[in-house]
Amino acid sequence: MILLVGLGNPGAKYVRNRHNIGFMAADGIVRRHSFTPPRARFQGLVSEGMLAGEKAIVLKPATYMNESGRAVGETMRFYKLTPADIVVFYDELDLEPGKLRIKTGGGTAGHNGIRSIAAHVGPGFRRVRLGIGHPGVKERVLGYVLGDFSKAEANDWVEPLIDAIADAAPLLAEGKDATFANRVHLALNPEPAPPKKTEEKTRDRNGDG
Repeated sequence: MILLVGLGNPGAKYVRNRHNIGFMAADGIVRRHSFTPPRARFQGLVSEGMLAGEKAIVLKPATYMNESGRAVGETMRFYKLTPADIVVFYDELDLEPGKLRIKTGGGTAGHNGIRSIAAHVGPGFRRVRLGIGHPGVKERVLGYVLGDFSKAEANDWVEPLIDAIADAAPLLAEGKDATFANRVHLALNPEPAPPKKTEEKTRDRNGDG
């Protein structure tokens, strides 16, 4: 079993916030893979489904970002999971918009949601950092992360990123984290098609005509 956690703040006024991109990723997976409608459990909203033949739980904590660990810890204990079974999606200021990085364990890098989860379940969970970019100066960070994505950002990279994550999510259930990250990268940055060879050049190479 795998527990996929999207981080964000509950409530309509936060829906489009940069800080809520983890919620957006969770919602994308639920839609793409026909999970059950969300219901209130474990201090959050829970949907259930299957990924790569494995049972999967998607959790959106309803505790506000700074207390996310309460919901994650309660869910983990109920299903008798280990931190390695948990994948957390969250916003990352120090990554360019649309970039994705995944790792297991590590520090909190000042992210209050990750700090809370580490306090409740330990540091050994899997983290999917979703780049939102940095406003440039520390004083602008709070307003930036709690600000909404623009329509241009949503169209240019937010929605394509969420779609790519949803498509590749079964790889997380298989434990293929590096392949997941690579699949998302390729979806957003497709390799250019090789130039087509002209019929004449092909004939010359083959010694024809």
